[in-house]
Amino acid sequence: MASQPRPPPPPRPKTRGNYNCGRCGQPKKGHVCVAPVPVAASPSGAALSPSPSTSSGAASASGEQRLRRALSFDEAGTPSSPEKKPKVEPDVEMDEAGGEGDQLGEGGEEEEEEEGAVMEVGGRPVPSEVMAEVLRRLGPRGVMAAAGVSRGWRDCAGRVWRAADELRLRVLAASGAGLLGALLPRCPALSRLQLRMESDVDAATLACLAVSCPSLKTLEITMAANAVNRMTGEDLSRFVSEKSSLSVLKIGGCSNLDFINLCSSSLSVIWLSDLCSLSKSVMNCPNMSELSLCFAQQSNDCTDMVTLMDGIGRTCPNLNKMHISSNQLSNEAVFALESANLRGLSMLSLILGSKITDAAVASIVRLCASLELLDLSGSSISDNGVGMICKAFPHTLSRLLLALCPNVTTRGIQLATAQLPHLQLMDCGMSLCANLNNDKEGPCFGEINGGIRIIRKLCTLKKQPVLQKLIIKHGNLKKLSLWGCSAIDALYVNCPQLNDLNLNSCTNLHPERLLLQCPNLKNVHAAGCQDMLIGAIRNQVPGNFTGRQPQQPTSWIGRF
Repeated sequence: MASQPRPPPPPRPKTRGNYNCGRCGQPKKGHVCVAPVPVAASPSGAALSPSPSTSSGAASASGEQRLRRALSFDEAGTPSSPEKKPKVEPDVEMDEAGGEGDQLGEGGEEEEEEEGAVMEVGGRPVPSEVMAEVLRRLGPRGVMAAAGVSRGWRDCAGRVWRAADELRLRVLAASGAGLLGALLPRCPALSRLQLRMESDVDAATLACLAVSCPSLKTLEITMAANAVNRMTGEDLSRFVSEKSSLSVLKIGGCSNLDFINLCSSSLSVIWLSDLCSLSKSVMNCPNMSELSLCFAQQSNDCTDMVTLMDGIGRTCPNLNKMHISSNQLSNEAVFALESANLRGLSMLSLILGSKITDAAVASIVRLCASLELLDLSGSSISDNGVGMICKAFPHTLSRLLLALCPNVTTRGIQLATAQLPHLQLMDCGMSLCANLNNDKEGPCFGEINGGIRIIRKLCTLKKQPVLQKLIIKHGNLKKLSLWGCSAIDALYVNCPQLNDLNLNSCTNLHPERLLLQCPNLKNVHAAGCQDMLIGAIRNQVPGNFTGRQPQQPTSWIGRF
């Protein structure tokens, strides 16, 4: 008696979704199947489709090659059982499907959209758009860590990188340019990049930025205390010439720039700090509107400021905001700027130029038609110069900064507040100092952080300091700084809009001679003052007093 054929094994329970083609067994994502439907012969001669229970080791009747087990192609539209949660495809299967990712049929596109619409997080379905929005709120390192969780998370992280428009990175000393080379190519749409460098910057770093960021428009590089910026003038010139889309460039620690030679029609904002001894300065940027050059306070700085100012005025005709910080500034440098006829200037900042006098103020008045901000901190202008400023810009000037100007007295300050009705910010820090008013040997100047340095020998005869009374009445003034004004012993402020008052180190101000009529006053800084004065301030400004020292005494010298 012939033995009966063994019954087929029971079907395996369905444990995953339809990820593979039922005809050829290849991954379905991005796949267009061209294999014919395998046909098995039956006793009745009818053609039957392959059963989903067919073992992976079984061969078809027609002798076709063995294929991986695949679910039935006809079950593609059948939803999976709610009791069984679909597993995430491993990385190997994703790599296998990548070979045919360039060819997608209509069915493949729909399946890709369906699979990408929802992902599983904590056992619950979450739209991938929501997950991508969550990842966007993380830092770059958080997004990189999230990409290692699963395939779905990696896809969302890739979507975040591809859509990134702005990126802020802190580059550690151990990472160097390797982190930039690995991360920036993932962001083809990047247009704004801010780097806090704790590693050195050199020509290789700029070359990496030029290659990895084709659409870069804004670049800002700040240096940590232990990092060194080794880029030279040639490196910077090459980088600017290669980035035709760059419009904003801000770089700190430029002590190794031996010259500046920038030619660009797209650059509109340039900030360079810690410059020293420039042999040549050429900035052919016709569309530049904002320029900031900060030179290191070194005695061996040999930069020719007259040539620099003349070149800036001739090659940057559309300049609107200008900031120069250098102890080499003088009247001649301002005269050279006047000859360029920059009538469009609205914000001018020339600080720490102890050789700038009232003659330079007269040149500025002739040069500028409508200044909104003027910063001459650290200069040697007097009350007469302040009077010229008030007569020239009574309707436009809103911010006047005259810190570290030893020749300015209370008369000049009261004149400015009386004749400038639109004034909103005024800084007179370290201008009214009791130990300098009787000095006949010459002025002194200090660093912008409030530190004083005497540059001429003082008279050895001790004289009694002359203390002064200051009265300020203004309807629009919002911020007033009198830090370090030890020559003031009486202060009366009547400013309804004032919200910030800096009285740090006003050591000779008497509590009985202080009157503050400022109903909107919110912040009062009085570090270094007498305890009785602090108590008087608390009585006149209840609940709004701060006795701490600001991180930077002249924090209001926001240039632009």
